[in-house]
This record gives sequence, structure tokens and C-alpha cells, in this order.
Amino acid sequence: MATIVKVRSLLLGQGRPKICVPIVAATAEGIERAARELKDLPADLAEWRADWYEELADQEKVLATLEKIRQALGEKIPLIFTIRTKKEGGQADISTERYIALNQAVAAATGADILDAEFSAGKETVGQIVEAAHQNEKKAIVSSHDFFRTPEVEEMIERMQKMQEWDADITKVAVMPKSRRDVLKLLTATLMMQEQYGDRPAITMAMAGQGVISRLSGEIFGSCVTFGCAGQASAPGQLQVEELDKILETIHKSLGS
Repeated sequence: MATIVKVRSLLLGQGRPKICVPIVAATAEGIERAARELKDLPADLAEWRADWYEELADQEKVLATLEKIRQALGEKIPLIFTIRTKKEGGQADISTERYIALNQAVAAATGADILDAEFSAGKETVGQIVEAAHQNEKKAIVSSHDFFRTPEVEEMIERMQKMQEWDADITKVAVMPKSRRDVLKLLTATLMMQEQYGDRPAITMAMAGQGVISRLSGEIFGSCVTFGCAGQASAPGQLQVEELDKILETIHKSLGS
């Protein structure tokens, strides 16, 4: 049985999936504006996709912008800090050393509540980021993204089990389906983690239009967060946040009837 992870007042792994809205602007002004606007949306948490930030190479500016995001969000909304690298479908072309150092600096600062560490970076790199998060009383997501395929069920489960061994508070797997059966693979792996192998919350999704059902059915199969966009999407298949909120609430009410 998966445990519940508490971030600020938000409980991940309980009830309907929580809606996360990514912030993907390039400038500090655009990032701060997006954070302010997010407060008026039905969002449970925010993700700063710092790989989109044009000043990512400047650590002081990253930390200053992080503080502006926190001020704009207020104290209630948790914030995920993510540097998504190009090999995982993001914008950042960054060395391993810089990737670790920036995440460690963010962990030690105020503002972010959860750090995202990429599974493909390897155990040593992930371990340093997870350790920095935990030392500063923050949580860590370990994430894996396949933008060209959907692995077999056993491979996805094995990845999430390794993430648990690497001390992730939350595991995350995103895949690209080539068929409806690929979507079923992702949902099967999600359910098996919830029922058999998972001891902490998981986030899973099949991307693009064919995988949209996986973004809606987390309460049924066991994914604790789903991503919705406010304007520009950060990944294929994201729904606008207002539409996503209505659908999730309809499903939640139906499950309780």
C-alpha cells in the first residue's frame, strides 16, 4: 500500500489526482506573470520548468527568479523545480556537474518544495539530488521519459522499483504510445505498482492525443498527479487546466456514487 506524501497542505496519493500546471516562460518577467496567473486557476501545484529559462546558466538569477515565483504563488501552492534535459524531451543542454549544482542550490534555498531528478542521469547523480532535497526537508521526484516508445510493462515496473530503491518520494514515468495497446501497457504498469509493488505515490502518463485517457484516469489506476496547461503545453497531450479540472471532478464524483 502506497504511503501518502504531504507537501505543504497538499496530500499526494489520496483522492483525485492533483493538477500540476507547468510554468514554461523564457524570461523572469514572463515566469513571474505566469505564476501570478496560476493562482486564479484550478491548480493544486505548480512546476517551474527551469530549462525554458533563458538565464539558466546564471545560478543567482535562477534563485532570484525562484523566490519571485514563490512570492507570486503565495504560501499554499507547492512548487516543483525541474530542469528537463534535451535527452528527456526538455530544453536544457547542461553538464552533469551543472545539473547537480543547480538542483543542490535550489534545494538549499526557499521557494521549491519538490525537486525533479531524471532517472536517466544515473544512480549517483540522482542520489546527490535526492539527498540534497531530503537534507533541506524537501521531497524528490525521480522521473523517466520515453518520447519515442512505450516500454513493456515489466520494464516500466522495474524502473519505478529502482526509483523507490533510490529513495524517491514520488516515482514518475511518461511514455509515448504508438497504439491503444501501448496506453493499456502504461495503465497496467500503473495499477500493478499501486496494488503490488509501490510503497509511495506514482505519477504516470501516456503522452499525445492517444494517451489522454491516462491523464484523466489516475484515481482509478493509481497516478497521483496529472499535468494541465495554461496556454503553452510542456508536453504532448496536455489539456487546458480548466477542462481537466471538470473532467477529474466528474470522474471523482462517479467513483463515489
